[in-house]
Amino acid sequence: FGGLLALKWRPVMWLHLPAAAWGVAVEVFHLPCPLTRWENLFRHLAGQDGYGGGFIEHYILTLIYPAGLTPQIQLGLGALVLLINIAVYVRLIRRA
Repeated sequence: FGGLLALKWRPVMWLHLPAAAWGVAVEVFHLPCPLTRWENLFRHLAGQDGYGGGFIEHYILTLIYPAGLTPQIQLGLGALVLLINIAVYVRLIRRA
């Protein structure tokens, strides 16, 4: 929703654009989330076991996609979000 916020408050786009770029990179290149590494480190320091995979896969994936999330669905959803944001920023540029 950062792109939609940028329609109302333009300075938000300077926070949203890098976050959106990171999100696209994570989806396309299957990058690990650095927060998961930190969580596992702090769990280890607290004497707990960590977990494999990422935060989303561990805690949220089965709630959102009970039947499973294929790489094709994941890329399709990422492309949809990217297209929506491109449309929002095209509108922002035309307004400027």
